[in-house]
Formats: sequence, structure tokens, C-alpha cells
Amino acid sequence: MTSPRPSTGSGRRALFLIAAVALAAALFAGFWKPPANPDATTVVVDEKLKARRLTNPLRYAPPHARSIAWWDGVPDQVRADSTETGPESNIHPADYAGPETCKKCHKKNYSSWSKHPHRWMNAMATESNVVGDFSGDAGISHLGGRVEFFRRGGSFRMTTERGDHSREYVINQTIGSRFFQYYIGKQVKGEAPAGRPTYQRDHVLPFGYWMDRAEWVPVVHVYSEDEFADGERTDAFAEDFPKVFSDYAVACNHCHTTFPAADQLVRLPHAVSRHAPMPMHFLFSEYLADAHPKLWDASKHTSTVDARGLLGLINSFEKYEAPEHAVTLGISCEACHLGCKDHVVGRDAKPGFFPTSPHLLVENDGAKIQTDRNHDNVNWTCSRCHAGNRPQYVGTMSTWNSTEYTDATRGTCYSKLKCIDCHNPHEATGPKWKNTPAQDDALCLRCHDNLKTEQARAAHTHHPMGSTGSHCMDCHMPRLNEGLQDVVRTHTITSPTEWRMIESNEPNACNMCHTEKPIDWTLSHLKDWFEANYDERKLTENYPQRDGAVAIGWLKSAKPHVRLIGADSLFRMQSTWALPNLVGALDDPYLINRQFARIGIEELFGVSLKTFGYQFYMTPDERRQPIEKIHEHLKTTPAAKVSPALPTTPSAAIREPRAQIRTESR
Repeated sequence: MTSPRPSTGSGRRALFLIAAVALAAALFAGFWKPPANPDATTVVVDEKLKARRLTNPLRYAPPHARSIAWWDGVPDQVRADSTETGPESNIHPADYAGPETCKKCHKKNYSSWSKHPHRWMNAMATESNVVGDFSGDAGISHLGGRVEFFRRGGSFRMTTERGDHSREYVINQTIGSRFFQYYIGKQVKGEAPAGRPTYQRDHVLPFGYWMDRAEWVPVVHVYSEDEFADGERTDAFAEDFPKVFSDYAVACNHCHTTFPAADQLVRLPHAVSRHAPMPMHFLFSEYLADAHPKLWDASKHTSTVDARGLLGLINSFEKYEAPEHAVTLGISCEACHLGCKDHVVGRDAKPGFFPTSPHLLVENDGAKIQTDRNHDNVNWTCSRCHAGNRPQYVGTMSTWNSTEYTDATRGTCYSKLKCIDCHNPHEATGPKWKNTPAQDDALCLRCHDNLKTEQARAAHTHHPMGSTGSHCMDCHMPRLNEGLQDVVRTHTITSPTEWRMIESNEPNACNMCHTEKPIDWTLSHLKDWFEANYDERKLTENYPQRDGAVAIGWLKSAKPHVRLIGADSLFRMQSTWALPNLVGALDDPYLINRQFARIGIEELFGVSLKTFGYQFYMTPDERRQPIEKIHEHLKTTPAAKVSPALPTTPSAAIREPRAQIRTESR
């Protein structure tokens, strides 16, 4: 789930709602150019109306998009200032050949792709694709309710029950294959009238399967971009669940599946074209007549469609179900290489990385259109899914994954770097990043050749060669990004002196390794090495214990993402001296933080917390006694002797008032 995850559920729903609001506003702001009769979906052809539409054509130009969909044709001046990309096409549905056609000639890439998380980002819920335990013997108790997973006939089912409230879902599709497998389906029994969208449309279901642990768990990052504290998360057993319905087709599948690029320009233009190398003009009505004649009869005049009618056409694309309209479920070859049928048939026609179509124009000052694997084209390819908005640190880095392109553009180096300089798109990363630190350093040194000698690097880093502090990414791309099961590196390349993070007492690269050191120790070194200065007033305000271990301070933060990194840093550096605080992280008010704390405790101390009766999704009352047992057991471990100079109350460090936590984390 960590490569493009979804940008899942509510996050995508939020984008759709924003787009809908922007669409309504555009009717009045000029993005839409409606004809004289705005109340009718179709109007009688009127010569005066036709004339007006020649000078004021109907178009769809949502905010942040670098593409305009023209309904009445591209104005003469726009055409004069633009370049045609045709006559050949690589973005229409008929241009796509499917991944099986690549297998014969590209055996190695096909084989590695077949095991890649991209391949399994979305799949049908078949016997061979479903990983979760649907034997009927596995289930989960949560929030006073019970969830069961079983087979009925040839289908996979999920039921939720608490008191008098029960629901049954049929599972139709799956999401993910790296850490978790989530499920997409429809309600078939239970609460709410049968006409509700939960019965009619596929949506992400509230429980998923944690593959490494072979356990059923509540889903995260589905119903909101933000996670919430206990008592504020979405309750899957509640009578009004879900309070806001998120249609999987509308909110999610455009990144989890491979659709023809031209359809994507219609479905989600602001996401698809926002980072395009150049502005684009799309002849929408001509494209429909060519590729989707059932939606638009070319014998009709375009003036017979008004703004509402155009919105209806676009809406029909937005609701496309992947099994019916996608090239493939999951991310396959042509999601990046675009339609390759000409290449498959003719071999000589190399796949391009920039869209071409008789219905597509671009603004490029008359220059030749570059369709090769260049910097702008490759990074745009990745940005079509790996971009967006997430909760952020004060340094603008995203707190959780799947927006790597956006993060990269917020830092340095990315004006030259390509995503594929570090990532082989055909090979899976695996549960952990495979490169050694030396291999990672070599990636950076390809450009920073002034640091190739060991002497130069030692002088630059002020650390002995081979130590953690001597490696580029530990200082310039620290692990700040929550990735469902692992904390991964931020893609915002920055300096360890980053003033916003340090002054705000958010994670800094120095203390992520030197977890036991106070902030004044860090400031002293940054001053001596890099002449870095900071606002003393802000430091005093945000570091109430200037002589305390910085990482322990992060565990006390009112910001949940800071607490998560504080715990991860302590676990990663095997800071057993902080045992009470690490155990206290098992009682964090945020479910996702408790999950990471469980992973850290189990890996650091070699124990299974299930044997103590602990589950990270328990309520505060349910987990209190298991945490006490865990603490009593671990504090007798020889490797976990606690320094008397450090806090010893297991969970006091994170028991902030809930209202404060929620407000300050946004």
C-alpha cells in the first residue's frame, strides 16, 4: 500500500469535493462559458447561440490544471499559439495493448513487474488474489463490536456487528500487496435502506489484512487525510457509518488502476496535468466522437450541450468502474509508457512518454515536442499519482506516504534529478529499501563529485567515514514519512540545519541518531560546523527542558506525527535506556502510532505483544492492563536497564488533553 496508495479513500474524496465546488464556482468565474439557457441540459440549435459560442466557447478549466478541455473547439488564437501533437495517438483507449503483449519481448521486466506492488495495487477478489484469512475462523473484536470474514458461495464476505447494528459486505476487489491488503466491495445486508450508495457502488471496507502478522486490523488513511485520536476515528459499527460516502471509482481508482490517459485528462485534469511540462489544450467533443461515440454523436452541433450537459459528460467519466473501463486493474506498463499498440504491432515505433493525439495541442513556443524519457516527462509520469497534499511538518515535508513527487519539488536537487535515478520502476522495493548506505551515497555523488573523496566527505559531514552521520541521506533525507508499516525517508531533500524544524521542536536529523542528546548540544555543533543560528525566543518556547533528551521531548509532543518519529528514532537507535517512554508509546491516543510502537517493541526486544493480550486497536481501558504487563516484563530484561536521569512514568509523556492534540496536529 505504500507505493501509490492510495492516496486513498477520503483523501481522494476530498479532492473530488473540492473539484465539484470549484466547478460550481467556475460557472460564475469564467472557467465555464455557458450559453443563454443554463437550465436546460440540451438546447435547440440557435444561430445566435452558435455565433456566441464561436467567440465564447464552452470549456472546462479547473483550478491548478495545466489542461483545458474545449467543447466548442479551440479558439483560433490558442491554436495559433500552440503545437499539434498528432496525427498519431498514444492516449486513446484503442491505443493500449495491455501488459500481456509486452511479455514476449520484455521477459525480465514483465517478470519483475508481475511481483511489483504496482501490479497488485488493485485486483479482482479472486481465489488467487485474496490474501486475507476468510476461513471463518479469523475475526477481530474492536470498539465493542465483532467483525467476521468468511466465504459464501464463490464470494468473500465481511460482517460487522455490535448490539442491534449489523452489516454484511461482499468483496469485489483488493488493494495492496506489500504490507496490507484492503478490500473494496458493496453492502448487501444490514443498516440503512437498500438504495444507499453503500449498496450500489464499490467502496473501501473498514477492515484490512496485515500480511506480515496474519491479522485483521482497522484500515488507516481511508476516511480522512488526517488520522484522529481514540473516540474521534470513524466508527465502522455506528448506525450512521459511513457519515460521508467515498465512491472508490470517483475517489481512488484513477491512481490504483491503468486508464487510457485521454480518459484521465477528463476524469481528473487537475491531478493528471498539474505538473505537465507544458500547458495542454484538449478537444473534448472531438475526442468523444472519436473514442466514445456512445457518449457524443458528432452529427450534433456542440452548442446543443450547455454547461450542465458538459458537467454530466465529465461526471460519467469520473464514475468509471475499473473492471469495465480500465486497461488493467493495478498499475501496468502503459500507465507510464502510454498506449503502445503501435509499438507492439510495428516494433519500430518506440513508446513515448508524452501524450500525442489529433485532439491534443500544447503550448511550447513552437519547439519540437520531446517525447523521450527526459527529466520533465519521467517526473510528470510519476507525479500523476505520487503528488498531492498531506498533513505536513513545519518544514513542509509530508507526514505520510504517496506524495513523493510533491515532497521532492519542495526540496533541493529536483530540478535535475529524475525519480528513476534512484528507483527502478520495474523492480519492487520490497519490505525494506534494498540499497546499502554506500550505494545510496553513490547515487548522490554522481552529481556532487566534489565530495567523492573520503577526505572531502569527512570534512563536509564532520563524521568519520562509515559512521551513520557520514551518509548523505541520513542528514539530507531523514526518515520522516509514515509508510503504513515502516517509517521511510522524506523525499524533500534539505539540510540538517533546517531552521523551521529545529526552532519548532520537530524531528531534526541530528537527534534522530543522537536521541539521548539535548538540543543545546545539537545547536552547538550546528553553530561550530555550519555557522547556523536560531531564534532563541522560539527555542525557549518550544524546548521546555533544554537539558533533556530531544527524542524524549518528541514523544511528549502534542503533534502525533512528531511522536511517531520520536518513537521510531528511539527504536531505530536501540535506545533501551528509554524503555518506559517506549512502552508508553503503546498507549498513544492515535491508533497508527500504537501500531508502530508495537512493531518497534517487538523488533527491539524480541517479544510478541499478543502474548500479553495487547492489540494496538484496543480502547484505552482495554489496553491498560496489557501495557502494565509488558512494562513489568521488559524492565527486567538486562539490555533494557533504565537511566535514572530520564522520565520513568510509562505513559505520562503522551497523555496530552485530546482537544489540544487534535487542534495542534492540524
